[in-house]
Amino acid sequence: MSDLQPRISTGRRFNPVWVVPVVAIVVGLYMVIHTKLTEGPEITIQFNTAEGMEAGKTKIRYRDVDIGLVENVSLSDNMDKVLVTAKMDSDAADMLRDDTRFWVVRARVGAGAVSGLGTLLSGAYIQLDPGAGKSYRKAQFIGLEVPPLTPADAPGVRLTLYSERAGSLNAGDAILYNGYKVGRIEGVTFDTDKKEMRYDAFIDAPYNDLVTTNTRFWNVSGVSIDASAAGIRVTTGSMETILLGGVAFGNLPGMPPGDKAVSGTVYKLNASYQALQEDPYRYGIYYVAEFEQSMRGLERGAPVEYRGIRIGRVERILIKELVTQREAGAGKPIPVLLYLEPARFGLEDSEQSVDAMRQSIALGVTTGMRATLQTGSLLTGALYINIDWYKDAPAAKADEFDGYPVIPTIPSGLGRLEQQVGSLLDKLNALPLEPLVASAHTALSTLDGTLASLTTTLESLDNILREEGSKALPGELNQTLVELRKALAGLSPDSAVGQSLGNSVFELNRTLRNLEELTRTLSEQPNSLVFPTTLPADPIPEASPQ
Repeated sequence: MSDLQPRISTGRRFNPVWVVPVVAIVVGLYMVIHTKLTEGPEITIQFNTAEGMEAGKTKIRYRDVDIGLVENVSLSDNMDKVLVTAKMDSDAADMLRDDTRFWVVRARVGAGAVSGLGTLLSGAYIQLDPGAGKSYRKAQFIGLEVPPLTPADAPGVRLTLYSERAGSLNAGDAILYNGYKVGRIEGVTFDTDKKEMRYDAFIDAPYNDLVTTNTRFWNVSGVSIDASAAGIRVTTGSMETILLGGVAFGNLPGMPPGDKAVSGTVYKLNASYQALQEDPYRYGIYYVAEFEQSMRGLERGAPVEYRGIRIGRVERILIKELVTQREAGAGKPIPVLLYLEPARFGLEDSEQSVDAMRQSIALGVTTGMRATLQTGSLLTGALYINIDWYKDAPAAKADEFDGYPVIPTIPSGLGRLEQQVGSLLDKLNALPLEPLVASAHTALSTLDGTLASLTTTLESLDNILREEGSKALPGELNQTLVELRKALAGLSPDSAVGQSLGNSVFELNRTLRNLEELTRTLSEQPNSLVFPTTLPADPIPEASPQ
């Protein structure tokens, strides 16, 4: 028998076979941890359709660099939207901002341009625009159905234009300044609440400095033809606006430049430049004027004037509001809504001017400011509203109708004439007519007696004048006048009587002068009648001194 005996070992030794799975586990854990630490965020993008997108193939790009991949495409819970789940690279996490935009780039053919032709071969992809908002990880986004025309971080100013009716404007149409393209329309929507069109506009830098708070925008699409007595005037924009449509802007002559516009400012888009000239201002205030006379001839848009100067227009007659308040059948005055613009007074077109106008009208109402209906045309019967001060206007106080301040009114035209006639009739009715009639009857009776006495006197005078002596009286009076002329002729200076009378007057004057000298002498020397006033000369001269 052999001496070899088996040896049994009870210790545990490491088997090299287990090196491979251990290393694999360590590498796997490292890869999982590294992937979790380095992978980008997962986001969800909502679209209306999944056209051109495929899970695992459609990429997300920025400046033609792949930064993400679509992992899943599914429908929303209510089945009306498409939800695209995508995994972003870690380097792209900083691009997820509050205003980041996504849209699908595919081949598009529009009126303004042709884009995305490269996707015919490579397939559609999702474009990312990081925007300029706050940087934070946002998990859900709403994709754009139409690609934006301007990057979010492009220098310039973004504005909103509104219009009461849709024109021929579309996304991509040009915005002109003096015929030069300085911006574009980025989007067109319809506001169902306000029932007006909304246009997103972008003005490129440095042309955004041309837009101020007093800038006005108007439609220059197509060709505008204005025929008048002066001739036919044709107005066009550029060739691009004639074919595709466009918008122009500028400042009206005589208006201050205003402050520089900022993004988000809202402007009215006027139908044309002629329409802009008729309604050039942005800020105004609404008032109500209540009239008790006929509204026939007062149309919407009728002018509101202040002493012949247009300061606003008639918006509409508030008959619906009057009926709603159940006062239409109670003889209440009919309210008319007015829109007044302070800039028409030469004030700045701003909210501050509106406040100043509101305060001025509130003070004017208490001092006689009233609104009246006036006839603008005798041929058509068109009416307009005039605002002025009236000294004899009845007192009034501030009032409101349906939330609008009220400007008191007074009748005018035929209405004012009827009021004056009615006032006159009231005064006549208030007079004491019966005493006046009795007094008038007494006066007429007295007058009849006076007229009868006067008639008797005239008859007596007529009888006297018919007598023979009265008839000879004019001849005798004439003869007396002739004799008086002869007597006066005898007293002329050349006659003897005249000369004798002249000599007598001369002697009388000399005697009066002598008498005057005597009276003066007696007054000075009363003894002059007894003693001579002049001594005789000494006959013997005095001896000369030795």
